[in-house]
Amino acid sequence: MGYNLPLVSAGRSAALEADQSDALAPYRNQFVITDPALVYFDGNSLGRLPKQTIAHLSTVINQEWGDGLIRGWGHGWYEAPHRVGDKIGSLLGAAPGQVIACDSTSVNLYKAVMAALSARPGRHSIVSDALNFPSDLYIIQGAIAHYGNVHNLQLVHSHDAELTVDLSAVEAAITTDTAVVLLSHVTFKSGYIYDMQRITAHAHAHGALVIWDLSHSAGALPMQLDSWHVDFAVGCCYKFLNGGPGAPAFIYVNRQIQDEVTSPIWGWFGQKSPFAFDIHYEPAAGIDRFLAGTPPMIALSAVESSLDMIVGVGMHAIREKSIALTEYMIALFDAHLAAHGFTLGSPRDAAIRGSHVSIRHPMGYQINQALIAEQKVIPDFREPDNLRLGLSPLTTSFTEVWDGVDRIRATVSAGLHHKYPAARKAVT
Repeated sequence: MGYNLPLVSAGRSAALEADQSDALAPYRNQFVITDPALVYFDGNSLGRLPKQTIAHLSTVINQEWGDGLIRGWGHGWYEAPHRVGDKIGSLLGAAPGQVIACDSTSVNLYKAVMAALSARPGRHSIVSDALNFPSDLYIIQGAIAHYGNVHNLQLVHSHDAELTVDLSAVEAAITTDTAVVLLSHVTFKSGYIYDMQRITAHAHAHGALVIWDLSHSAGALPMQLDSWHVDFAVGCCYKFLNGGPGAPAFIYVNRQIQDEVTSPIWGWFGQKSPFAFDIHYEPAAGIDRFLAGTPPMIALSAVESSLDMIVGVGMHAIREKSIALTEYMIALFDAHLAAHGFTLGSPRDAAIRGSHVSIRHPMGYQINQALIAEQKVIPDFREPDNLRLGLSPLTTSFTEVWDGVDRIRATVSAGLHHKYPAARKAVT
């Protein structure tokens, strides 16, 4: 496809021209956009609603549930976790039968951590990093407590103001006593991309299992879970996969270890013969053993509808536009925001940067409030001073990037943020 970045010096007209020549631009019209003037920089936290999801859910609710009632389980409901999981897997470089859509990211991560620890008895170290999403670290801490504190968590710290990770430091933390390595493929603050293949191979060389959190990379960049020999992966479906708020998550378990590991949550959908109603649990073969309770069909249907569009576009085309959008954002940052007290909070190298750009400012939280209240710009804020600008390739336009940066500049130039409190609210 190829993208020629708009010239910053040419202003907004150059962004408009870039949108006119963008092959993915028509997909923006397939999403609900009620206010064309709104700049939405939060697609990395909650993706926009696809129009086809509305029609699909209407069918599920009115026909499959309303008319079909319990008969819906015989017309595709029962297979949904696998069917949706395989569609997700096709975006992750995973062959069928290794991904299921179910539960939440935290629940799936708990399954993976507990299964991995059980598969590596006698080892006491769990390696992660300080850039990981806190909830992931909480899961690890809970697992350590469950096993009577016989394990220890080794956190690797970043070396450049939370932007990137020294991979050699991560590798040095992995020893023959390491049971599990748990990392985010794309870190949630800076958008730094881990070298998944390198770290996985290094962990395996020391006999450890690896779990990757793909929440900020699934639907944003290509990967090859199978050929990189990843053990476990989890992720959510409400960000770049546009599955809706609280959408079911997914878990990947490599086929090579599926029958060697067991989920710690023994639910009836993970039983070998769920409808035999045996009072004794026997895990199902393969990925099925990582299912637990009844799948949420309406929520799964919303995820599937969005996935059909993303699979049709393809991850390489999506990644190509993602790089172009973030490169343009950084060029605009250099030209219009760096002189106003902002510093770049994301890597400049596109090869190690995901699909959001973090900009930092001592009054970042107040700026975030002013943008939402007065400028029709929705970013999000992450402590201590990060404004995250999520650029979702199917819905974000180059003109939207221009407008957003221009409104951020105008907000700070006019001092609009000074009237907003520094006290934090729950949702940012």
